Amino acid sequence: MRRTRHGSLSTNAESRRCSRTESSVVPVPTVVVTRPRRIRRSLAIPLPFPAGGPASSAAELSTSRREALLAFGPVMGAPTQNPLWGPDWLQVRAMWPIDPAIAHLNHGSFGAVPVPVIEAQDRWRRKMESDPTGFFWWVLPDALEEARRATAGFLEADPDGFVFVANATTAVNTVLRSVGLRRGDQVLLSDHGYGAIRLAAERACGLAGAEVVVQPVPLPRGGPNELGDAFLAGVTERTRIAVVDHIASPTAMVFPVGHIVRRLREVGVLSFVDGAHAPGMVDVNLGSLAPDFWTGNFHKWCCAPRGAAGLYVAPEHRERIVPLVTSWNAPEGFVSSFGYLGTDDYTPYLTVPTAIEFMGTLGWERVRTHNRALSRMGGDMIREAIDSKPEWSVDEGLFEAMTIVALPGTAVRTMDEGKDVSRRLAERFGIEAAVFPWRERGFLRLSAQAYNAPAEYERLAHALREVLPGG
Repeated sequence: MRRTRHGSLSTNAESRRCSRTESSVVPVPTVVVTRPRRIRRSLAIPLPFPAGGPASSAAELSTSRREALLAFGPVMGAPTQNPLWGPDWLQVRAMWPIDPAIAHLNHGSFGAVPVPVIEAQDRWRRKMESDPTGFFWWVLPDALEEARRATAGFLEADPDGFVFVANATTAVNTVLRSVGLRRGDQVLLSDHGYGAIRLAAERACGLAGAEVVVQPVPLPRGGPNELGDAFLAGVTERTRIAVVDHIASPTAMVFPVGHIVRRLREVGVLSFVDGAHAPGMVDVNLGSLAPDFWTGNFHKWCCAPRGAAGLYVAPEHRERIVPLVTSWNAPEGFVSSFGYLGTDDYTPYLTVPTAIEFMGTLGWERVRTHNRALSRMGGDMIREAIDSKPEWSVDEGLFEAMTIVALPGTAVRTMDEGKDVSRRLAERFGIEAAVFPWRERGFLRLSAQAYNAPAEYERLAHALREVLPGG
């Protein structure tokens, strides 16, 4: 059956359903999302286990790994305090079901979903499985529309230009395939960009006869504007669209996207802000930023389920931007064409407002202030431990909840060498951390989230002295 056009949000999606017996219906989570500064604190957050965190079964770890972890001494095990957060930190940490034997310092890659958000998604899934046909025909269209509009509100985005997509990589592929690249056009990227985005640009340009230009952007000695000016130096008369990171994946640096978008508009170049790490880490106001295109993930710093991201398109481009998959709603315009792309699990999208509201109950500014301070403290600890000096500005505007540490000498020159260091940290010391090369130099990228504490970075500092070559 053909899906209907999405309805209005004047009432709760639950009340708009067809008349039917409700006695066996699984309750659907309903959340109203506002801007971070106005976020409501009405969401109840039950502690799923004691404040000290979930009990860890020794059987879950191999004997050799457990012995290695236990041998690590006083910096091993789940932290018991975090002075950067305050006396209620153990209760906050208990909201995430992370194994207490693991120091999860790589939130930026895959995120981590809090228990209340996991439970909200599970309620959606149980509702779907309790009546699959009813869910897809009668429940999903209105519920998805409600979640989409609520999430657009969180971003201060025009809801007529905002849609859900699975991830930021999907969004970039979508735009580059739809924007109408022509032979001779250039797509401008920076060398701080995510590798998959470069591959997407190369494929789209290959199909159109266009060219990818990767602009070198040195690590700044001054402030963020150095990043912007270095990137904009790559614009030529052939540049059709420029894809700029808001927060760069390999270097964690915060680009001055407002400045960049304005300059691109002045010279007639389309702007695409890759905000994969932006939602939740920083305040995003798409109405003020006004890019031609924007994308961001919600599974990272909003702590939503994986498989939930957003794509924003300015009004003048909406008619030509189409999904990579053509499905039932293709003739119905921009928003509807992205709303239903075939039978799939749409519960990550439906749960995004719950994740935003959950983080709001912790306090967005409190979370951001904590994460910024903790990532900075962690970076300083590790630099001191491995005798690494920052070769870039320490301007506070350059980093938020992630930072980088340069590794000594030729410790990591290839992706395989980086993965080998990460694997040894995980297997021997129970530490998850991102180690990789950038410009043929090894870097450690640190993440900080509300569930992390200083002791975990101290633990990493000790471990690095053993796992790095020459340690």
